[in-house]
Amino acid sequence: MKKLLQINASLFSANGQSSQLADQFVAAWRVRNPGGQVVVRDLAKDPVPHLDAERFLAFIAQPADRTPAQQAAVALSDALIEEVKAAEVIVLGIPMYNFGVPSTLKAYFDHIARAGVTFRYTESGPQGLLSGKKVYVLATRGGRYAGTPLDSQTGYVRDFLGFLGIADVEFIYAEGLNMGEPSKESALADAKQRLEELAA
Repeated sequence: MKKLLQINASLFSANGQSSQLADQFVAAWRVRNPGGQVVVRDLAKDPVPHLDAERFLAFIAQPADRTPAQQAAVALSDALIEEVKAAEVIVLGIPMYNFGVPSTLKAYFDHIARAGVTFRYTESGPQGLLSGKKVYVLATRGGRYAGTPLDSQTGYVRDFLGFLGIADVEFIYAEGLNMGEPSKESALADAKQRLEELAA
């Protein structure tokens, strides 16, 4: 049974444009994978705490030395990581906020990047431990940034996933959504056509 993990990062939850595009991709994927399993993680409805010193120390502490609070922090991280490990396909719905990814997504990333769990350090440098997955990124932006120095998202997301060993990453952009209705309609139509092709 194929498993897909959908992560929505929009502050507007299912109402966000990136979430709606992700939903459409997943709906098309379900048609082609009728026995597939889908897990949805909505970072607006169920936010992951931002990383602080206590959580960081919990991640690196020996299990026997962890306080109850640290054990709870690690348990959340472990659960998030297990979702990623179990998925063959990952769909990320990511809007652009102030030239970057939503802080909720950064917090999520901080919880799934664990030394010895999702990556390890070797003599030749870090090695990702989550290979063999396909990621589709549905990226929505109010302006047009893809391919310009102002697009800090694409490189960051690709580099982060690559650090974990995930190299097969496809970006689908819907840009210019705040540049008038014709621009918005055209961008969304193009993105929908592209995601339908990729979900095939």
